[in-house]
Amino acid sequence: MSEISVVLAEDQGMVLSAFAELLGMQPDITVLASVADGTAALAAVVEHRPDVLLSDIEMPGMSGLDVADELLRLESPTRVLIVTTFARGGYLRRALEAGVAGYVLKDAPIEELTRALRRVHAGERVIAPELAVAAWGARDPLTDRERELLREVAEGASNADIARELRLAEGTVRNYLSTALAKLGARNRTEAARIARERGWL
Repeated sequence: MSEISVVLAEDQGMVLSAFAELLGMQPDITVLASVADGTAALAAVVEHRPDVLLSDIEMPGMSGLDVADELLRLESPTRVLIVTTFARGGYLRRALEAGVAGYVLKDAPIEELTRALRRVHAGERVIAPELAVAAWGARDPLTDRERELLREVAEGASNADIARELRLAEGTVRNYLSTALAKLGARNRTEAARIARERGWL
């Protein structure tokens, strides 16, 4: 049985501790680092070069999908296994585009998680069946720029804040958000961000 090295990324302290303890009990799995945000996850993978990054999606700094995108860009050999509470087709499609090797739900038994981890390490792709069904839902209509702006809105940024942050004219920000509102059938920018997040598009 080959040894599997793992970095854990999860922003809920109790869940992170539980994962680390349960995986540490497996004779073939070694947890190299446990971190609580996406930026630290990326740094830990670069430093430790684990076989697998086991990551949540929604974390401070960078999301698990952002980390997967960056690892794909860096051509990292580390395989990514997403463990999340969100059974959303939009998230799954983005995960697959980012080269994620596995996508399972947190409420699955630990035996399923360790089995998924071993299969991902062996080069397989593992997707929870209920998530595969969800992926056949509505396609994401947003552009990358619209998605970027709606993420800022979800964080509470004003149009002026977004314009400064992204070095855009405030009128350009309004135009992008107006288009996003129309696509999502939202009444305002806050509702648009909420709809996009609920559908797994942010």
